[in-house]
Amino acid sequence: MSDKIGEKSFLRKCEASLGQNPLEMSSEKKDFISEKKHCIIRKLVNNVVMSFKSNSVQVVCLSVLGFCAGVLLTCVLITARRPDTKHGVGGLETAAEPEYEENLSTLLADVDAAIDLANVEAPEAAEVAEADAAIENTNENLEITYQTYRVKSGDMIGFIADAFDVTQDTIISVNNIKQSRLIQPGQYLKIPSMPGIIYTVKKNGETPNTIAEKYKVNADKIASVNYLNNDSELKAGTSLFVPEAELDWATRQEINGDLFKKPLHARYWLSSNYGWRDSPFNAGKRTFHGGLDMAVASGTPIYAALDGTVTAVGFNATYGNYVIITHHSGYKTLYGHMKSTACRKGNFVYTNTIIGYVGSTGMSTGPHLHFTVYKNGKTINPFTVLN
Repeated sequence: MSDKIGEKSFLRKCEASLGQNPLEMSSEKKDFISEKKHCIIRKLVNNVVMSFKSNSVQVVCLSVLGFCAGVLLTCVLITARRPDTKHGVGGLETAAEPEYEENLSTLLADVDAAIDLANVEAPEAAEVAEADAAIENTNENLEITYQTYRVKSGDMIGFIADAFDVTQDTIISVNNIKQSRLIQPGQYLKIPSMPGIIYTVKKNGETPNTIAEKYKVNADKIASVNYLNNDSELKAGTSLFVPEAELDWATRQEINGDLFKKPLHARYWLSSNYGWRDSPFNAGKRTFHGGLDMAVASGTPIYAALDGTVTAVGFNATYGNYVIITHHSGYKTLYGHMKSTACRKGNFVYTNTIIGYVGSTGMSTGPHLHFTVYKNGKTINPFTVLN
């Protein structure tokens, strides 16, 4: 501390002395000032050297050196990979200045000669027409072949379809898959050589032309792969392969298990699954439960699981307040044990339409929604079609 105070007083003296005329300074003062300057410089140098010996400063210095070395190496590599400009030359070479007009005429003459040669070698229009006809006639020689594929663990229909350059609809239709989620490792699939679907004739008199019009595909291809004429009349129940056709949206959603949305948008507890269960009303008895029980707070909104028309709104001893909605493709859904209903018979409802509220009416042990899905009059497991 005293050293610092001494240095400060010394510096003040130096500043005062610097204001004086150098000629007036004594030689003793000059020597003293010089000695002190050298002492301060040595201290500064020592401080710098000590700071460089610390680890943090060493790391910084090494980082800077490494960065500089990287920049230098990059410049060397770029220079080494730069193309040799001595080989990037070309063009017209003459002993004297060329006549550009004459050179241009020569180039144009060469182009005209090339065009004349192309015209000589070009096929006649009749030959082009024959080639086009030959391409069109390839439809008459279309053949479909099949190969088998054994499903591996982790396989999905989409991945398999991409591997064989066909569509998911093709594999689903050709193998009559009803639930795409249920394919199992070890299962064998038939893979056709072209995309398309299997179509079953609905009524007598259908032809490749009418089927092509329905699916917006080429009738010639349908006739060719099935060894038919375009106007061949088919009997109901006949199956044929329709190249490039796709399944309709509803069928695809049904098979992929994405047709219906959950009727409760709130979180719920699955209190009873579809199928056989121990009866909650008759101890010791096994009964079949034809739907899902979704336990949730009373008053929770219930939504239509799929767009459709409300065909029944009522009350009975089993389901309490209930609603039945009729959908396309033979589907119906039932919603039971409602606290109250919010729709009327004949209403067309959407998946964002509230049709009622959760309650505990009818045969119920507590607030929940009973949800049943019917397909052509028979109950099915709702989980096979719920998204």
